[in-house]
Amino acid sequence: MRLIKIKGCGNRPEVVLILAHGAGAPADSPFMEAVAKALSQEGIDTVRFEFPYMQKRRLDGKKRPPDRQPALLECYSLLVDEIRGELGEQTRLLVGGKSMGGRVASILASQRKGIDGVACFGFPFHPPGKPDRWRTGHFHELKSPMLVLQGTRDPFGKPEEVTGHEHELEVVRLRWLEGGNHDFQPLKSQKLSQNDLITEAARETRRFIDECLSS
Repeated sequence: MRLIKIKGCGNRPEVVLILAHGAGAPADSPFMEAVAKALSQEGIDTVRFEFPYMQKRRLDGKKRPPDRQPALLECYSLLVDEIRGELGEQTRLLVGGKSMGGRVASILASQRKGIDGVACFGFPFHPPGKPDRWRTGHFHELKSPMLVLQGTRDPFGKPEEVTGHEHELEVVRLRWLEGGNHDFQPLKSQKLSQNDLITEAARETRRFIDECLSS
């Protein structure tokens, strides 16, 4: 399993977020690099990894569809156990990720304990153009608090599409990033940049940890 560890809070960090990549880009994509850097500046260490299909792509360069959900969940769960064993119980351990990676993290957090929180950067509430296929049925099974950072222009879920799904979403903290798309890229007419929205997302993650996960 290929790991990318970002250190910044010492050998025994206060908070670690296991950050999973999306369906089409690897753990060291520009977006993932920028998110990890912004989180580090907020005192949040990250551990990035790649699911089996992405590891194979890295070896031979061939694009593949994501592994089936059970394989994704098993991979993620094994890593949670590994990192928890390495850090101990004093460190707050979160799971999360971009798009598919965040969805897998949220499903995992609805199925097992040992996870302190979930942070998703661009959640795939539904496939683009198919708002009838909503993917939040597991939210009420979550065993830890969850944060979703979502661009208001994200084709996987926009503010106006939330109507009718308030019941599922009442158990999560949802924060909208004005003008952002699925990669938190704003409109050219906006004064804010993609990095500005990523920085805002990192600050919201820190606020979420301090307000919802503090013991």
